[in-house]
Amino acid sequence: MTQEFSFHLVNLLRKHVGKYRDRVALRYANPEEGQDISWTELGRRVEELALALIAAGVQVQDKVAICSRNMPEWTITDLAILFSRAVTVPIYPTNTAKQVSYILRDAGIRILFVGEQEQFDSALEAAGDYELLERIVAIDRSIDLRGIEKACYLDNFIQAHGGRAEQVELEQRLENLDMTDLVTLIYTSGTTGEPKGVMLDYQNFAAAVSQHDERLALTEDDISISFLPLSHIFERAWTFYVLYRGATNVYMRDQNDIKDILPQVKPTVMCAVPRLYEKMHTAILSKVEAAPESKKKLFYWAVGVGEKCFKTIQSGKQPGLYLKASHALADKLVFSRLRMALGGRTRFLPCSGARLDDDINLFFQSIGIHLKYGYGLSETTATVSCYQDEGYRFGTMGKPLPAIQVRIGEKDEIQVKSETIMRGYYNKPEATAEAFTEDGWFRTGDAGHLDDDGNIIMTERLKELMKTSGGKYIAPQLVESTLIRDHFVEQVAIVADTRKYVSALIVPAFEALEEYAKSIGVEFENRMELIRDSQIQELFNERLGKLQKELARFEQVKKFTLLSREFSLELGEITPTLKLRRKVIMERFKKEIEAMYPGRR
Repeated sequence: MTQEFSFHLVNLLRKHVGKYRDRVALRYANPEEGQDISWTELGRRVEELALALIAAGVQVQDKVAICSRNMPEWTITDLAILFSRAVTVPIYPTNTAKQVSYILRDAGIRILFVGEQEQFDSALEAAGDYELLERIVAIDRSIDLRGIEKACYLDNFIQAHGGRAEQVELEQRLENLDMTDLVTLIYTSGTTGEPKGVMLDYQNFAAAVSQHDERLALTEDDISISFLPLSHIFERAWTFYVLYRGATNVYMRDQNDIKDILPQVKPTVMCAVPRLYEKMHTAILSKVEAAPESKKKLFYWAVGVGEKCFKTIQSGKQPGLYLKASHALADKLVFSRLRMALGGRTRFLPCSGARLDDDINLFFQSIGIHLKYGYGLSETTATVSCYQDEGYRFGTMGKPLPAIQVRIGEKDEIQVKSETIMRGYYNKPEATAEAFTEDGWFRTGDAGHLDDDGNIIMTERLKELMKTSGGKYIAPQLVESTLIRDHFVEQVAIVADTRKYVSALIVPAFEALEEYAKSIGVEFENRMELIRDSQIQELFNERLGKLQKELARFEQVKKFTLLSREFSLELGEITPTLKLRRKVIMERFKKEIEAMYPGRR
């Protein structure tokens, strides 16, 4: 067996089933949902479901969809689909029926696995006039199948897996595994336009797995929490890597439970987007500001010591005796307690998906939480670059993985060439052609440059660049990441395109803001009264002024509107990976935006 073929995902799993046997492969974050799943049990359940898929008529490279929140059954279903040499098509569990319908039709789905009632009901609505859908398989037994003939529960689906003929067929398929087979179609959630199905094959994942070994030190003793949606490439590719390394993967259904789950599970690793750390940073600073003056001084002294120690080590030097002793005291009194919010055992935390503010990054690194910040896309099988253990630079997204080539093309576009690059967009030859240069480099759509050490510095999304009526180009992510540092700010959406100046829709961090308002005697009955108060308006005006000093004058927010609610996933204002859908937001808050530009026609 060639080295490349040994990295075939199915072969990796089969090898580990025999190697790890009784070790825990998958775990429920909430023990009430189920018991730990050993490698032996994982292998058995995957094979049973693969046989059931074959008995249901699934052919080699047929497309099978999963629409569910994170749970061990998600991964079991995914692997069973791959065992049968079919193709997994993930669908975000929060997608609307219209979005689900589009994917079912585009991918030609005949069998759809759903996690809970919400996804089952969306599937029913989406499949109303879609005759090709033959079976909806409900993973959770609590789902009401509503008497639908084509619906069944997962355990019933497995029980009808057939006999000797299906076993022979499965063995034949496993003997004929092909590195050029598709593993998955991942439909980009898209901040604009129609979703595109990214085609990734086994060669892509083999390259990704082997290259991560060059940068990461994950072991079979590690415990990872599956926090981000498995329907996204970041969490899914990471899950494959966790299993490849023989570590334990822990599944939580509801992201909102993360605060309670972390101290229970005590993970050593976990993937997340910068938004999680922005929220944690805001929560920490809010508590500090409300604390007695003595505790406040201790906190800021400790953070100062942590930053100095971290910067000393990053510069290649060793802290002196006094700094070492100060850091040990700061760690005992402050940092160790802060790390307990993450369980107290984290070794490194892969972080990607959006801009991570340098100050927030420095804060976490300084208290001993190593955010392994990086850059990647669905089309690149996730990671293009990430921080090394030492010598990385803030303001960058780290160095490309060893076998990934990066260059800067026209309009400063970051372009990539690697074995991890997608085969193309499913059913979209024109979009596929547009995604590549004439000499075969993938166009990321992101602008940036490489520093002298080869680190990637991303400056903006080319498609998101805004141009003011005065001809100035604004990179909204830069301005937004500047404002989001403030612990009174929860979310920001910049407005600038075709406008005289930059304005902002701001969602306050209401828990912190309400505490502050009470401390200065502001009375309010609801959030709307709070954000309209003149003292609160002045607070934001002053804080935004201080935050924006590092921005060019034309980039600075001149006017802002405070909103009484967060941008909503359910209302389509953000993507499942928490990126802003600017077009939707601009339309939804049109009245508030126009009020910031009086006299505009």
